[in-house]
Amino acid sequence: MRKREEKKKNGENRVEDDKRVKKKSVLVFVSLLFCTFLCMNPSFQQLVEFPEQYQVSQMEPQLNGFWSRIIKVEKIPSSNQIVSVASGKLSNSIGSEKLEVAYKLFGIFPLRSGEVEVMKPMKLIPGGQSIGVTLQTKGVMVVGQAPVVDKSGRKTFPAKDAGIEVGDILLKINNQEVRSDQDVSNAVHLAGEQKGSANVLFKHQDQILEKIVRPIFCVETGRYRMGLFVRDEAAGVGTLSFLDPESKQYGALGHVITDADTNQKIEIFNGKIIASSIYAIEKGKRGHPGEKIGSFVSNSSFMGSIEKNTMTGIFGKMSGAVVNPYFKEAISVGWESEVKVGPAKIYTVIQGEKIEEFNVNIDRVMHNRTDSKNMIVRVTDPRLLDITGGIIQGMSGSPIVQDGKLIGAVTHVFVNDSQRGYGVFIQNMLNETRQLEKNEAA
Repeated sequence: MRKREEKKKNGENRVEDDKRVKKKSVLVFVSLLFCTFLCMNPSFQQLVEFPEQYQVSQMEPQLNGFWSRIIKVEKIPSSNQIVSVASGKLSNSIGSEKLEVAYKLFGIFPLRSGEVEVMKPMKLIPGGQSIGVTLQTKGVMVVGQAPVVDKSGRKTFPAKDAGIEVGDILLKINNQEVRSDQDVSNAVHLAGEQKGSANVLFKHQDQILEKIVRPIFCVETGRYRMGLFVRDEAAGVGTLSFLDPESKQYGALGHVITDADTNQKIEIFNGKIIASSIYAIEKGKRGHPGEKIGSFVSNSSFMGSIEKNTMTGIFGKMSGAVVNPYFKEAISVGWESEVKVGPAKIYTVIQGEKIEEFNVNIDRVMHNRTDSKNMIVRVTDPRLLDITGGIIQGMSGSPIVQDGKLIGAVTHVFVNDSQRGYGVFIQNMLNETRQLEKNEAA
């Protein structure tokens, strides 16, 4: 009798244990399903991809509908609550508020936290104009090396032997500044004639160095030489990205200008942009990026100085008339947090000086990048694809507008897929104009 009762009791315990195990299994399964659902949800993925610091136009939860009910947002004023956006030169120079923001599932489990800079409204005029860019380097860049043949017929490399490399920037020769290839040629010849050696001050990467070079008399040219090819200026065609209608500050290209031979950033001494007219298109194809072929307009309706050459473009002040027929007035800036996967429009010139509107799609947004490759842009416009094959050289800087807001500019083309390329966030370009204004104010 007692054994039957014990068996019965044990059986009931096993049933209870089985029920508990099943409940736990169901809970684990449901939890896994929920986590999978979270991870696959585009809105949740966008939240997770946000960097630890980002800018928004207004402090609202990034998730809507169902997500706004289960994910709670906690906002705490940062220690640097009010910051200056600019020095006052930009017409949109107004304050911004910094907040520490934490996203929590059910208000308990932390998902994401970071510092948010809540921006006041800012408006700019989208560009699209084809521009001719000319600039003079700060110093003279070494773009190649060539042997000097002496009287005995021996080939020598005086500058190379002294430690001067391709990409270095010549600043002074025998304490005299050099700003052109002719300055270098004359200074080297004079040093060879008078002293037989030259003290060369130059910039190597981020270091300022000085070396003694012994020029060799070249029988072919009848002059003393040190065996270098140098360049003191650069020119090309690009696209204007934006203009502030009141301060006349502009941004263009969306990427840094580098030397064609060394691929190194060009340090600018001075430069300018003027209108350019496009008279031919070299269509892009796999492995061979296309190109706009244009000429500078001598009677340009506008002209701009080049004051900065940065990772996200060139910047300076504009004078004259800059007109985009699609935008009679300035439009709102779309901050990084507002950029999304989906359709957008770009504005660029493919014939003459006429700005045209074309359809594109933002295929991917990369929030954690601070360079000029923040989103992947794909051309979807049949007419643009037919004429250019997609994104081509000279299109760099073409403004990107999404949902009526200026969100960025085209910067690069994929070599093996001309339909696609990169774009830069407009806020990354604006960060450079802020730094420019701070330098002016100082």
